[in-house]
Amino acid sequence: MLRRLGWLIGLSQRSRQTKSIDAEPYVARVKPVLMIDTVQEIAIYIHRFHNLDLFQQGWYQIKISMRWEDGDNNSCGIPSRVVQYEALDSTSNDSYGVWKIDDKDSSFLTQPFRIKYARQDVRLCMMVSFTMPLERYEGSATSAVILKFELLYSPIMEDIPVTHSDACAAAVHEFRIPPKALSGVHSYCPVHFDTFHAVLIDVSVHVSVMKSAAYKRPAILSSDASNGKNLTSGNIQSSKKAFTQIASADKKLVSFVKALLGARDTLLEEMQRLSKAVGQTVDLSEFVSSMDNALLSDSGSTGKSVEVEGSGQGKLQNNLEKLNGPFDLASDDWLHNFSKEHLSRTFHLLGTQLHYLWNTFLTLHRDNYTKILEYLRDIWTKDRRAEWSIWMVYSKVEMPHHFISGMEDISNHSSHKRVSTGLKLNDPAQVASTRAELHRRSIAQMRINNRAIQDMHIFGDPMRVPIVIIERVWNAPRRTFSDNSYMRHVDRIDSSLLNGHDDESGTKKHINPQHTGRELKIVVFVHGFQGHHLDLRLIRNQWLLIDPKIEFLMSEANEERTHGDFREMGQRLAQEVVSFFKRKKDKHARYGRLKNIKLSFVGHSIGNVIIRAAIADSLMDPYRKYFHTYISLSGPHLGYLYSSNSLFNSGLWLLKKLKSTQVIHQLTLTDDPDLQNTFFYKLCKQKTLCSFKNIILLSSPQDGYVPYHSARIESCQPASFDNSKRGVAFLEMLNNCMDQIRGPSPETPHHQRVFMRCDVNFDTTLYGRNLNSFIGRAAHIEFLESDVFARFIMWSFQDLFR
Repeated sequence: MLRRLGWLIGLSQRSRQTKSIDAEPYVARVKPVLMIDTVQEIAIYIHRFHNLDLFQQGWYQIKISMRWEDGDNNSCGIPSRVVQYEALDSTSNDSYGVWKIDDKDSSFLTQPFRIKYARQDVRLCMMVSFTMPLERYEGSATSAVILKFELLYSPIMEDIPVTHSDACAAAVHEFRIPPKALSGVHSYCPVHFDTFHAVLIDVSVHVSVMKSAAYKRPAILSSDASNGKNLTSGNIQSSKKAFTQIASADKKLVSFVKALLGARDTLLEEMQRLSKAVGQTVDLSEFVSSMDNALLSDSGSTGKSVEVEGSGQGKLQNNLEKLNGPFDLASDDWLHNFSKEHLSRTFHLLGTQLHYLWNTFLTLHRDNYTKILEYLRDIWTKDRRAEWSIWMVYSKVEMPHHFISGMEDISNHSSHKRVSTGLKLNDPAQVASTRAELHRRSIAQMRINNRAIQDMHIFGDPMRVPIVIIERVWNAPRRTFSDNSYMRHVDRIDSSLLNGHDDESGTKKHINPQHTGRELKIVVFVHGFQGHHLDLRLIRNQWLLIDPKIEFLMSEANEERTHGDFREMGQRLAQEVVSFFKRKKDKHARYGRLKNIKLSFVGHSIGNVIIRAAIADSLMDPYRKYFHTYISLSGPHLGYLYSSNSLFNSGLWLLKKLKSTQVIHQLTLTDDPDLQNTFFYKLCKQKTLCSFKNIILLSSPQDGYVPYHSARIESCQPASFDNSKRGVAFLEMLNNCMDQIRGPSPETPHHQRVFMRCDVNFDTTLYGRNLNSFIGRAAHIEFLESDVFARFIMWSFQDLFR
């Protein structure tokens, strides 16, 4: 090693053996050379701005900036290039001015555009490239990059927006590009901002490491030597320090070469994948065959001095001799055998190759930007369940053939199968909370270390994200040990939901729209007690993101009229749904034949009872055959017979005494002295659930407003030990509901119904100590004010919402 280091600073082997301390070293005159340094190249493609649910009309802009996660505000990315793919419509009054680069904070701003109505699209179609200096790192970055999107808003002042300095930041959405992804990644990155500014910005992020294009003059190792002075004892120490610096420089140079080599291979692989996906051939065969040969020939060249110039890479590559023996490019051991000169040439050669590949990719992207975005979006969509599985727990439970009184029913509860025997006698809600808390603690010990771009709304504080426990309930046959058991069929259903496969062979069916005709998909959203028709807008927005073609009805029929009889509320909802259905059907029929119609329902709290009351109405009979998916958010399907929240029960008793509200009497099954004549008992006997192909029941053990078992349509301990008329009536109600879910759909008898129970456990530390959290209202309302749990469930089982 010392021999090599001595050769690097110009000392021959003979002179090193005989040289005295008084000898003067030879100092060579060198020319400025290319800097041995790398930069992070991050390109942001902004395709369109889609208004989902902005509350205010006005002028909007998107501001983009980025910084190192471990640095200060000064270590930020610099916008280096902007390419506008599509010309702006100069005749429209919905856009004004041009994009801008702000030198003060190194940010990029799109041109202002005017938002006037919901579901409005604004096409932006521009590629913005940022460069991030890697001076602090040796080759590859060890810190993540924080990508920041800001939504700027200014009110409408005639047809001209206010200046950028007067616009205010309405919302912020940040993403984290982890260090593993900085060597090279191409990913879809949807920007939504927050629940009060629900939009969709179609964005894709493209990352690579590039060679810095700067020049510098090499540093002189010793100022004493350059002045021609004799070496003293102090100079000897300086020489030793110089040797150490050279060894460190070699190691750093190896790191730079490894970084470029990894980035080149990643970019080449991604280029081949993207070109195949868009159906455009990019001929890189000659490049692939020659690039490794250039590296091999460089490694086999002699130690002659070669002057490295930025424009001489082609000549250098052609003049290098070929290596005779086999060579393993997968290992980096060969880099340590290079001299510093060889490493320098290899570095610049790799930089040239990367520059060529990156420009080729930019050309490919500009020619196929829509196809590439759609391809990356499809990959992102398929990865949702795997990426969000950190906060989700999956299990399968067998549906009891019949609920009976006693402990036999309680032992069938899925949550008890994974807890100790001592917990079997505990409250199921408490067991569910304990299970979720244990999973939350395990998340605190996890180290999330992958290449996926991370949404900071979720990954910013993983401990604050809701835990979702999903139970797939399957109806096992009474006696079967054959290979064609129902369990195998359930496994196949799970596989199809996860992978998007529809048949047993595992191949995805591609249906020709010409043979199927048009499809009408309607989703009805029903609010709860004293609710507003926009209460479920966050669930609606997620459904629109999954399937933008749905027609949605935010029910207003019972707004400010939820104190009366459930039958009347159900009749009003049925009339509203039928009217909306006919109107949308006639509209779609004008554009072609309708081959398929899907009618889905989403309800919150007593909105679920109103939905079932509407389905029981004879007005809905002709439309049962269109039922598709039913989502219940904390719905009291079995009433309040066994509510364990004494404080809430006291409030219900007070309401009954003071206001004599009919809906409260029906919820508590006190609307008739005979339990079998009450509204809820009769509702459970009517066929209100059997026509749905997919049923998802969402509950929360933290919700004190709706009994846990009632939201999940399952038994509870007090009912299992209650042999009175009340206990018998409750079990009859429960079995009537489960018989509907267990049996096949009358319209599609061969279709296996998907039935899931989803426990949502929110972070209670966010509530603080107040009345809402004390009486259990906070979790009940959290179903309306948060959409993270809905994203987890809906994107993990997308086929149920298409």
